[in-house]
Amino acid sequence: MVALAKARPGSLVIAPHGIATETARALCTAGARLAIGRAGRRAGFLLAAARLVSGISAAGQRLLGSRRWPVRLRRLPHQVTLLARCLAEASALRTACRLEPNADAVVILTANEALHGAAALLGGEPHLRFVHECVTTEDTAVRLLGRLARRGEARVIAVYPTQAVADQFAERFPNLPAAVGGFAVDDERRLTAAERECGRAAFDVPGVEAVVCLVGGWWPYKDIDVIDAALERLKEPLHLVVAGGPLDEDVLQRWRTLPDLRVHVVPGPVGESVLRLVYGAADASLVTRRPGTGKESGLVMDAVRLGVPLIVSDHDSALTIRLDGQPWALTFPVGDPAGLADALDDVIRQPPPLPGPDATGLLGMRSAEGQAEFLTRTFAALRTKES
Repeated sequence: MVALAKARPGSLVIAPHGIATETARALCTAGARLAIGRAGRRAGFLLAAARLVSGISAAGQRLLGSRRWPVRLRRLPHQVTLLARCLAEASALRTACRLEPNADAVVILTANEALHGAAALLGGEPHLRFVHECVTTEDTAVRLLGRLARRGEARVIAVYPTQAVADQFAERFPNLPAAVGGFAVDDERRLTAAERECGRAAFDVPGVEAVVCLVGGWWPYKDIDVIDAALERLKEPLHLVVAGGPLDEDVLQRWRTLPDLRVHVVPGPVGESVLRLVYGAADASLVTRRPGTGKESGLVMDAVRLGVPLIVSDHDSALTIRLDGQPWALTFPVGDPAGLADALDDVIRQPPPLPGPDATGLLGMRSAEGQAEFLTRTFAALRTKES
């Protein structure tokens, strides 16, 4: 987002629910205009409704979170969340229309995975929707709302980061216009040699010892179990820098007892400056997923963008094909602790070379200017279709 703001100074960024101070400062430095909350009566009404519905969803999750309830009831609050997100998107679109009626492109950067047409109709604004993944599928009531607002789908184009995600959504929304384009942007701010030295010094790592970083919260699609089993097979000393949240303290404590492993923990949320220290310290970044995870990996993109080698599971066949033969990318079979342990041993014995500046293009990552042009061109096609 900051890189895009630099590529298009004067861009309007709308944050209905607020934004982190560090991010806001970076956006303002990049020349962006920042709107917190909403502008206009209709936008205000929609945002108030979104917050009310979101509160109902949160209460429902607390009430129905126990496994003693039937699955359909446990899913109900998450269906309400889909509606809350739709209302917040509509408020942001109304605000955008009021503050920047002649925008080159209107983009929701992290869009709801449902109610696409409803957001367009309530928001009164054609727009692009970056849909990263499908977390919550629609039940009957949400599907009915979606059908009632289906004509609004002609006013949006869904942008999916990978073909796998596009294929998944095509089954659910066959009439929704779509495009495929990676979300991550190459801001050309690779780690410097000085930052790498500072990173190792920050974690008190001697120059000859190997470091692997494990970044990001431990979500269900991340295969922490295979990491757990692989670390028990280590044959030589290794430093592991764990950053982000949520983390499992019981697992971390078990890792701390392993004889050949030294664990450094940076609990989340982690700011950009600290994250660069984490990556700067690492000889490789470890990314492991469960089978069938086909969404874009921001962790893979971040590592390559910064110039950090990878250890990555072959959970995504398209990504694996792109990484095939690259000396800076060590892949291992998904769900295979022995394969991961071998890859870790390889890094300990001989750290892989750094990915070059052309590695981002190999993964389909655009420059900030290229991404802005892609979004502008796609939005122009939507405007043309409307007229």
